[in-house]
Amino acid sequence: MLRTINNALPRLSPSERRVGQWVLDHPKEAANITLARLARECETSEPTVIRFCRHVGLGGFRELAIRLTEALSRPAAIVHRDVGPDDSTSDAVIKVMDASIQSLIEMRAQLSSMPIDEAVNAMSSARQIAFAGLGASGHVARDASHKFFRLGIPCTSLRDTTMILQFAAIVDPDDVLVLLSHTGRWPELANAARLARERGATVIALTNRDSKIAEEAGLLFPCKVIEDTSVFTPMSSRLAQLALLDAIQVALALTRGETASENLRRSKDALSYKVS
Repeated sequence: MLRTINNALPRLSPSERRVGQWVLDHPKEAANITLARLARECETSEPTVIRFCRHVGLGGFRELAIRLTEALSRPAAIVHRDVGPDDSTSDAVIKVMDASIQSLIEMRAQLSSMPIDEAVNAMSSARQIAFAGLGASGHVARDASHKFFRLGIPCTSLRDTTMILQFAAIVDPDDVLVLLSHTGRWPELANAARLARERGATVIALTNRDSKIAEEAGLLFPCKVIEDTSVFTPMSSRLAQLALLDAIQVALALTRGETASENLRRSKDALSYKVS
């Protein structure tokens, strides 16, 4: 939670930034403070404090106290630390695992503000769902396609810019396009989001909330994970994307009820079918 607040500071208003900085400077006190007192300490209004909470991915002021308490009680080992050349192999493995755990914890902290119900509703009635991503996110797109189609909804994965742009240009209003990008730096994906929305399709993005892709998407799942992709092959970000899509797939299966259960059973039984 503290890292999320620190990352959000540059995009906050001056008054919201004062709230965020005060929380970072006094995390233990902030976990038990009242809304009125926090507003006084930061020389701002109570509505500003609530806006700050929502802008850092929280459902409200009460959730701020909960997340801070969780962060302060978390074992010190669960932190993100870069692997250095002097680290032993065992230390390096632990740091990689800690970074992955931390990325999932930070994703969990943002779930209350994510448009899960809206995304599930759009997918449930979709004519088809396309998962699009480049590089490491392309592997996530393929994995999602393999999982979601078993619910009985036609799915595909798009893993190069030509296919993504062409698909976006011909979608129907009943289609859903899911764009995956850790950094959100691909202008082609932002263009695809724009094209698909102009056609009336639902565009869902799992990406950096400050990116152009996020601006063009209809439904945003902010997935900014601290990871230097210019040096390392994406690891933590890929795991966060996979976990979030797994959760959405389960929610979608529950929404579709017996139809999804029957399709899942049939798809599994097909693998054990033997010709006599």
